[in-house]
Amino acid sequence: MKKISFIIVLVFAIIATGCNSKKSKSSSNSEEIVSPSDTLTKHLKPFNPDLPTIGLLMFNGVLQGEVIATSDVFGKPNKDGKQLFNVVAIAETAKPITTEEGMHFVPDFTFDNCPKLTALFVPSAYDMYAQVHNNKVVDFIKAKNQETQYTVSNCAGANLIGKSGIADGHKIVTWIGGGEQLQKDYPNLKVQNDSLVTYIKDGKFLSSNGNLASYISALELLEIMTSTEHRQFIESYLYLDRLKNWKN
Repeated sequence: MKKISFIIVLVFAIIATGCNSKKSKSSSNSEEIVSPSDTLTKHLKPFNPDLPTIGLLMFNGVLQGEVIATSDVFGKPNKDGKQLFNVVAIAETAKPITTEEGMHFVPDFTFDNCPKLTALFVPSAYDMYAQVHNNKVVDFIKAKNQETQYTVSNCAGANLIGKSGIADGHKIVTWIGGGEQLQKDYPNLKVQNDSLVTYIKDGKFLSSNGNLASYISALELLEIMTSTEHRQFIESYLYLDRLKNWKN
């Protein structure tokens, strides 16, 4: 009888040990699959001070497509998988930015700690009044223009360029239908006919109509800073040929 009791206890002990072992393994596997640090680290691109830095100005109400277009173009690696640029988002404060479309973007830097920029992209909003009358935004553009090799505006971002005075005497284009008012507001700019001109470069200043045309200004500058071959690679990376010929 004692022998039978011992066997029963031993069997239950083995079963309990096996269950605990399975639970432990299951828990361990689950943690490996959903580890947030692993997925985050995989996609982070460390800032490399030896690379050219592309700055994306942001503010509440910004049209997010004009920010995404530039990051899309300059954030991709070359055909060998090598990172060619730092792409950083900059805003007046470290608080998340709410775009016109309702998404929230977190800036990498503020006006106070922004690194040296090779190029600054100035996007737009449907209502530019608040930004044009924000001296901190205008002063930031002025200051950064002294160090950038290129300054780019998309859509109504041209109003901020006009307000800053940095492109006086240079050709510029804005959103379709906005050129006449831009010329009145900033007579020192050489505003182009936005019904005919999608993109223009004059010296270090580049500009476009904005929205999807923001890809054009980004791609044009990418080619200037790299090569025609790399631009073509990025266009294929983005499937732009499919966008052009989607009906076929």
